[in-house]
Amino acid sequence: MLAQVFDNVKELAEWEARFPYPLCGDRAWEALPQQRRDEVTAWGKEALATSYPMLTATQFMAFVRDGSRKVYEDPYFLRRRTLIGAALAYCIRPDAALLDQVVDGLWCVCEETFWGISAHNGSSHAGQTPASQRPLPEKRNPYVDLFAAQTACTLALTARMLGRELDGVTPVIRRRVLRELEERVFTPFLYRDDFHWMGMIRKDLNNWTPWILSSIFLAALAVVRDDALLRQIFSRGLSMLDRYLAGMPEDGGCDEGAGYWNMAGGALLDCLEAVERLTGGQAVYWEQEKIRRIGAFPLHSHIAGPWYWNFADCDAQPMLDGERLYAYGRHTGNPGLCALGAATGSVMVPRDTPQMNRVLDALFHAPAPGPYPEAEEQVSLPQLQVFARRCGEMYVACKGGHNGESHNHNDVGTFLLFHRGQPVIVDAGNMVYTAKTFSDQRYTLWNTRSRNHNVPLIGGAEQAPGQAHAARDIGEEKARIVMDIAGAYPAETGVRALRRSFTFGAGLALEDEVVLDTPQEIVWVFLSRPRPQLTADGLLLGTVCLRYDRRLDCAVEEMPVTDSRMARNFPGSLWRVTLTQKPSAHTRQTFRFTPEA
Repeated sequence: MLAQVFDNVKELAEWEARFPYPLCGDRAWEALPQQRRDEVTAWGKEALATSYPMLTATQFMAFVRDGSRKVYEDPYFLRRRTLIGAALAYCIRPDAALLDQVVDGLWCVCEETFWGISAHNGSSHAGQTPASQRPLPEKRNPYVDLFAAQTACTLALTARMLGRELDGVTPVIRRRVLRELEERVFTPFLYRDDFHWMGMIRKDLNNWTPWILSSIFLAALAVVRDDALLRQIFSRGLSMLDRYLAGMPEDGGCDEGAGYWNMAGGALLDCLEAVERLTGGQAVYWEQEKIRRIGAFPLHSHIAGPWYWNFADCDAQPMLDGERLYAYGRHTGNPGLCALGAATGSVMVPRDTPQMNRVLDALFHAPAPGPYPEAEEQVSLPQLQVFARRCGEMYVACKGGHNGESHNHNDVGTFLLFHRGQPVIVDAGNMVYTAKTFSDQRYTLWNTRSRNHNVPLIGGAEQAPGQAHAARDIGEEKARIVMDIAGAYPAETGVRALRRSFTFGAGLALEDEVVLDTPQEIVWVFLSRPRPQLTADGLLLGTVCLRYDRRLDCAVEEMPVTDSRMARNFPGSLWRVTLTQKPSAHTRQTFRFTPEA
């Protein structure tokens, strides 16, 4: 147990040794590579040219009025990106104008009613009331969400790194920052038990737990000098992290996909590094098997180059943090993970949800660039129920699981197929989040529905959401994966068995045996990245031929990718292939995917 190991530590490290980053004026800033110095300087110039935008009540209420998150989030994150850029650029090259921009940014953020985002407003009852009943936040009842904690971390790091310079302007600034940190984050964290991510009112924890805790731990390392208070913060936080780990599968898999590893496994890494630093290396957890497996998940889910499995709300080319991958590999002695981190690299100027600590890690701990490692030949994650095989130049990943997973898509039994490192059969993945994304309208979105995944439709019926709708009878051999996915469909569909097998060789043989109560039409769906071409042998999907029973009715539908987030992975169009069999109560069909070039 993480908390128990920490609680047995007798002495904490000295104040100066706890902080993981150089202060403004330290020689480490001068020793940075010139390219990094230039990047930060350019960021500082951008920050100077940016006015801190207004954050209005109507922007905040856009989420409950029309479902838009961006109306509030765009100016919200621009404020934080501008503050971070100004602070780091000042450390590279001190300038009065940059310092004033830092002062303005700190003051601006301290004046905000709520440090979180509109989609996460839970100040009424810790997120348990409908969004329509909490259109604006309540300052007297602060709620600690992902970005309230992340904001606290940014302000704490800035106050610590530029403390002397800020006090030279006026000590009022740092005093204000410290007071806001205490009132908005530290006190609610210590004395409330009703935030869902703490694991006291809910057991189904996700990335919120390590992500928020990593921000709180780093903020505390930066500004809390009282050892007793630090012990209280870390002990309480580690007990929450223990609850999170207890709910994680033993195989270390993340049902939210590799795209969430930054904020799940990567945030766990942030937490454990903070504990190690606070205790002077006395509390170390890298030898624990589950900790090691969580770190290795991105390596398991890596296909080729920037491509990863993207089951659930995951991008096919996720923005993973290479420095964090490398650091996890170094701590756990995993050279493959180190190589993946070196190849991935780190974004210097974040454009989504800027984390100051991740930028500092990339500045001071980035590994030397290297080539991508080859995908693992065989991957088995039996608790997550995801399996993958590399067969020559072809790569296949398939999943069982259930339809109540975190960030779930109704996709039990789906699969991905790549050839020569390029996508052939795909999952459309994620789209820009709106109010619908995490509401009772989630499965009205086309990317979450089973009709747009690589699974059959039975009598026109799609798979149903919920944990009860799951795969069963999973069997695994080196060259074959089998599962029954009948349980993923509504009971009224009358699916008695839907035994799906994946057989790996020079290509992939996908076989489905369907047993129904009554004869029904069966439609097999395959989402193709290349535009399909009908040939004498079958359906040509780029460099792979799909051979099938030609008595099936084949249709191809173009699916233009209009969502900006999805278009980062699949610009242009995807192609929905359907192969339809006339009503039958018992059928067996085999689909063969073989390389053609």
